Amino acid sequence: MKSQNLRLYFIDAIRAWAILMMLQGHFIDGLLDPVYRDDTNIIYLTWKFFRGITAPVFFTVSGFIFMYLLVKENKAVNIKNPRVRKGIRRGLMLIGIGYLLRLNIFGLFGGYINSSFYLVDVLHCIGLSILFLIGIYYYSSHRKSYTLPLILGIVGIFSFLFEPVYAKLSYSYFPEFIANYFTKTNGSVFTIFPWFGYASLGAFMAILFNRYKNVSHLYAKAIFLTLSIGTILTFFSSRILLYFFQLTQIQIFADVFNNNYLFIRFGNVLMLFAIFMLLRNIISSKLILNIGKSTLYIYVIHFIILYGSFTGFGLYRYLHHSINPFYTIGGAIIFLITVTYLSLLYGKNKVFIINTLKSFGLDMYHKANQKYFDLKPQITKILKRLGLSKN
Repeated sequence: MKSQNLRLYFIDAIRAWAILMMLQGHFIDGLLDPVYRDDTNIIYLTWKFFRGITAPVFFTVSGFIFMYLLVKENKAVNIKNPRVRKGIRRGLMLIGIGYLLRLNIFGLFGGYINSSFYLVDVLHCIGLSILFLIGIYYYSSHRKSYTLPLILGIVGIFSFLFEPVYAKLSYSYFPEFIANYFTKTNGSVFTIFPWFGYASLGAFMAILFNRYKNVSHLYAKAIFLTLSIGTILTFFSSRILLYFFQLTQIQIFADVFNNNYLFIRFGNVLMLFAIFMLLRNIISSKLILNIGKSTLYIYVIHFIILYGSFTGFGLYRYLHHSINPFYTIGGAIIFLITVTYLSLLYGKNKVFIINTLKSFGLDMYHKANQKYFDLKPQITKILKRLGLSKN
């Protein structure tokens, strides 16, 4: 099949869908007045459902894309794989950007770092997930071919299954900035577990796609499997967990049954995968694919505008939970279009913008350096008069 040897464009389309859902979800959730949040309203419930599956989709797709690109290059199936080195840089960069977006420059000028700087968000977890995937890949590189998918599958399932256990643990013995990766107690939005479970299962799926990419009717079989497993997880996973508890009397099955959102959400993700694979020839427009490839730019720009990164002056600060549905929906549409346009514009002119900033920075450095040497005699005299310098 010709399409099987090319990039899996439906993945870019899913990623584009997820990032657009994130934009409108963050905007509406942050600005809509609580009095309009009615769980009996079918429109609000539908929005709430899609908001709920956005993060699972994003983590699953992130794991899928990274592992697919990692294993498809058969020339270096080990740490020498250039994708490994690139992945390490990517993971560290995402973690760094995650912290940078929470930095307040006015606080820095005042000599302190705001406490929210240490909180963990989606970029931190995706970056750390990439590093974990590299670690699992490296461990498996010299072992049997089934080792990598087996570990990824087990890690994903166990991340969901043991969530009631590690969610109750105290991480106070860790430094706070490390504890924030494991608990939401201090205000973290995401934690590495259970979210790495989605990335791990996405990576597991990527390995299957890569290994069976040349089989006949790949997409028909993949659609059937993802739709079937997704349906089972969505509608029957709770019954299965209850059955295992009744059979074994192991409490963990009952605990997960009582709050079975992780397996159900992954079932939703698989069903969404099936839909996008089914529509892969319809949703292959250049705009959709470009949005899918620009998710990092979109995330950064939306965070700056909505939450006021660096300055603290964002829409969230002035309009938090204060707008009616009519203006919220209209604002969300404008916000979505604006952020997407700016992101695509940046992506198109990235090299020019970076070179311009570098040139501006170097120019300012040379001017400041020259100014320093021009003023050095006067500065030295002042320091001597104040007794702060002998020479």
